[in-house]
Amino acid sequence: MSRDRALLERALDRGEQDGGNVEFKERLSRDVHLEGGRRESLAAQLRHRLLSGDGEATYVVGVTDDGGLAGIDPDTFSETMDVLSLLAEEAGGHIDDVQTWGVGDGLVGVALLREGGVLETDDEHVVVGTAGHVDHGKSTLVGSLVTGKSDDGDGATRAFLDVQPHEVERGLSADLSYAVYGFDDDGPIHVRNPNRKADRAAVVEEADRLVSFVDTVGHEPWLRTTIRGLVGQKLDYGLLVVAADDGPTRTTREHLGVLLATELPTIVAITKTDAVTDERVEEVEREVERLLREVEKSPLRVSRHGVDAAVEEIGERVVPIVETSAITMDGLETLDELFDRLPKTSTDTGEFRMYVDRSYSVTGVGAVASGTVMSGEVEAGDELLVGPMADGRFQEVEVRSIEMHYHRVDEAQAGRIVGIALKGIKESAIERGMVLLPRDADPQPVREFEAEVMVLNHPTRIGEGYEPVVHLETIGEAAAFHPDGGRLLPGDTGETTVRFKFRPYLVEEGQKFVFREGRSKGVGTVTDVHPMK
Repeated sequence: MSRDRALLERALDRGEQDGGNVEFKERLSRDVHLEGGRRESLAAQLRHRLLSGDGEATYVVGVTDDGGLAGIDPDTFSETMDVLSLLAEEAGGHIDDVQTWGVGDGLVGVALLREGGVLETDDEHVVVGTAGHVDHGKSTLVGSLVTGKSDDGDGATRAFLDVQPHEVERGLSADLSYAVYGFDDDGPIHVRNPNRKADRAAVVEEADRLVSFVDTVGHEPWLRTTIRGLVGQKLDYGLLVVAADDGPTRTTREHLGVLLATELPTIVAITKTDAVTDERVEEVEREVERLLREVEKSPLRVSRHGVDAAVEEIGERVVPIVETSAITMDGLETLDELFDRLPKTSTDTGEFRMYVDRSYSVTGVGAVASGTVMSGEVEAGDELLVGPMADGRFQEVEVRSIEMHYHRVDEAQAGRIVGIALKGIKESAIERGMVLLPRDADPQPVREFEAEVMVLNHPTRIGEGYEPVVHLETIGEAAAFHPDGGRLLPGDTGETTVRFKFRPYLVEEGQKFVFREGRSKGVGTVTDVHPMK
């Protein structure tokens, strides 16, 4: 018997008792159980179970009144969870966790309910995107920050950001990793074990201020993935790492170029200072300063000028530099103070919009679209549009539930990295680059747009029909360029028509993008769009 199966067996063994906190339900439906007096009666029953369990109740779904395993189909299970969530809200509680097991062709599930509303999150949730060459210590540094633990020299804290089995089950891919820690009046709140869902959720619940990391990929062949992580998320800051034993590399310059193209306020962390002499650290720091000055940025050594100066001056021109070691923990307190004090930069109060970064299917819940809320806010129960599909159509969906860092929330605002469970669509129909919008929006699918671009690097010239990959929000699509005048040379800034090769997307005037093909790269801004007829 697996540990998870043991949870089900224990609930069945305890059974329903008048003074107990376990309840058996075969199914719940909107048409039957939310009508008339049934809703009030079931909410009162749920409240009784919560009180009997000192604020916790266990609902076993897909079983008969005597605990027999009946099993219900996935759609019925999803509707049952929707109804149970509404009943819990009315009873002053919420669903904290759900686990499911297959029984024949159906499902049986155990839902843990807790007293109190779902989590309310702070409005100063800062999102940081990491970048830097492979083996320069991005993931190790982030792992030490979020856990407060020093590395063992072999990347032990890096493992906290690698994809774990429970993430694979949720459909998360091994390209971008996410981590979170927080702060209260006493300082950092670390994650005890980032591999445990409950420990991550506890930080989200306890912290007054949250800092999330989007940890990108350092291998040069996967620059496309790194661009998606930096361009496709609503980031507040960039964290570029440079190893003291290696110094800036071509990948370092590539990643810095992407950060600058997105106009993201950036911090440079010089890592692995324990592995070299003080003279080598000084030499690398000077190399970083020269690199920043080459792109017209002003380096600011935090060790010399202090955290106050870094907080006040970081921005379009100034880039703070911090010396760090994940083994000795030198410099991590400085980064803690910076992340605790730096203001959020990406607030947006417009209508809700979220570009889909990935999608996956959760048993008993259905299709989930995840990404960063780019603007506005979304609540459970909201009616939305998702698309465009390949034919330009947008499909109507409903928000079943919202999850942030393994914690269910009732709403999410701009800047939150969330998973949104959707009713009315199959996971197979959702693709990266699609967008979620309010149902009353009038989105126009775009296959072609005009842009002003700057060619940062190209071996010859960009001519008619040049086809790089365009990275705009979470979109990563081959597109044909048709530049005004027929060509663009390295260093040129000019106008071009851009046409996606395979399908339309939602593109709007003013959006920035990065384009890349081989070692050729550039940046651009959308100046006009041509909606599909």
